[in-house]
Order: sequence, then C-alpha cells, then structure tokens
Amino acid sequence: MPLYWVLRYTSGSGQADTESEEYDTHMQRMVDISDKGETVRIAVASGRIRLKEDTVAKLKNKEIKKGDALACAEVAAILAVKNTPDVIPMCHPVSIDAVEVEPSIEEGGVRVAVTVKSVGKTGVEMDALYGLSVALLTIWDMVKSEEKDETGNYPHTCIEEIMVEKKEKQLLMTETDIHP
Repeated sequence: MPLYWVLRYTSGSGQADTESEEYDTHMQRMVDISDKGETVRIAVASGRIRLKEDTVAKLKNKEIKKGDALACAEVAAILAVKNTPDVIPMCHPVSIDAVEVEPSIEEGGVRVAVTVKSVGKTGVEMDALYGLSVALLTIWDMVKSEEKDETGNYPHTCIEEIMVEKKEKQLLMTETDIHP
C-alpha cells in the first residue's frame, strides 16, 4: 500500500476542488480541543464473547485453568482504559476519573460493559471501547484451552455486539453558577 491516499479535497460544498490531490498520511493530526470547556464526560461500551456451554459452566464454577477470567478481564480493562492514547494515535490523553467494568455470565457467553468517567474537553467513548475490547480479548485468552477444538481452532468463540451504549456530557456547575 502506498504512503499516501488519493483523496478529493472539499471546500465544505461537498464538491471536489480538484480531481486528484495526494494526501500524505503523515499529515494526520489530532483535533484541536483547546477552545472547548471542561465538562463531565461519561461513556458506556458493551459487547460479548460467545463461548461453548462447557466453558460457560467452568466460568460459573471458577474452574478455568488460568484462574478467575472475569476478575482478570476487569483489571485488563482498567489498564487498557488508562492507556488508550498509546494505541489509538489520534485519541487525546484524558484524565480518567472512574472506570467500572461489569462482566456478566449469560447463556452462551459473557457480556461485559465498561463505563468510563472523566472531567475534560473531549469524550471518553474510545477509552470505553478499548477497555471493553481488551476485557473480551482477556476472557478469550483465559479460556482458550477450553474453547479450542481438536485442530486447535476456535469455531465457537466469537467477540460480537461491540457498541457504545451511551455517551453523555454534563456541564460543570461552578460556585458562581450556584451563587451569582
């Protein structure tokens, strides 16, 4: 793949200004958020991993060879949330104020929800999505010996339904807002 993409630049009209200008991928940049005010930001991401019923039973009975898969997934999700900008290049580093990881065993697998809260200038949905993804991958890693078939493959295992369930922004109340 070449180091550039051929794109059509637009002037806001939706029409191409030129037919073939090269856009160097080295020109990618982080969006400027310096003019934004700080607000409370909350995002919830959820998804699930589909597992064999035998594996689900072992999870319920805490019989996974590597240990407590759900506890490990919770820790992995929190670590991932805190490191999101290290792996998603244009994601702003934000101050993470809270992370809640809620794994739940259900029929045919495990569902995980990750809630991230921050006070800052930009949203935390990428942080929630990344934490969720790492939690689900951690569960897969923890149960892979139970999930493998006779050829060493995973025909029943699937990470699915990853989505942002909620993205919320709440204005901060200052002392002058309360007592003008």
